[in-house]
Amino acid sequence: MALVSSVLKPAANMYSQPAFDTDVVSQAIYGTNVEVLEEKGDWARIRTPDDYTGWIPQKWLRKGHRYAASGKVAQVESLFANLYAEPDVTRRQPLLTVPFETRLELTAEKNERWIEARLADGRTAWVQRGDVSLQPKIMGIPELIEFSRRFLGLPYLWGGTSTFGYDCSGFTQMLLRRRGVLMPRDAAPQARWDGLAPVERTQLQPGDLLYFGKSAGKISHTGMYLGHGEFINATTHERPMVRIDRLDEPYWSGLLVACRRLR
Repeated sequence: MALVSSVLKPAANMYSQPAFDTDVVSQAIYGTNVEVLEEKGDWARIRTPDDYTGWIPQKWLRKGHRYAASGKVAQVESLFANLYAEPDVTRRQPLLTVPFETRLELTAEKNERWIEARLADGRTAWVQRGDVSLQPKIMGIPELIEFSRRFLGLPYLWGGTSTFGYDCSGFTQMLLRRRGVLMPRDAAPQARWDGLAPVERTQLQPGDLLYFGKSAGKISHTGMYLGHGEFINATTHERPMVRIDRLDEPYWSGLLVACRRLR
């Protein structure tokens, strides 16, 4: 039986092999509860809640610990949240800076500004109330379209699944989570996933997902359609960042091979 453990790094790279000089396949953000499938030396092969596997150093895990799985939990709603040793931003530097979507175990409320949290390693820290939500909302498409623009300008990062840097499929997967849906991690499996229905390009609606590649069998990129011929994506094309592009640009028009809509 796999051992459940919690991630201690703000954004922990997951590697294809138990070594730093191998390729990054994904990330697990702070506090994520993962299954440890295998151990090799100082490394552990883990499986994230979206069924993705990869290797991370064992020191990045709190073994046998399930974090923020019960009790009062907040989710970071700012792009980043600083966690402090005391409820004051001026006395000391933050203990940690964690990305959007990080879940935190809450232990106390000091006042209207500060909330105390128990960290995944057992320490306590303080977070500003404005950085978190106690009841994250499931979004409809109009809300999601507006929400997606918050991420414009964030850097592209291969394997990235956080506001420290997203790759294309990590970004669209995050957007679908805001609709209450967990879909596959990578672009090609997303396009094949039975939770999405095929759509003709001429029938595109805001919130539909777009898949690009050399052919339908070689999908390598994804983004979300915003309407009026525009889509948002995390891309390395021209400027590596989260940005808005147009489908009628020759570069993108020639690569679009599939359109999908949430069933």
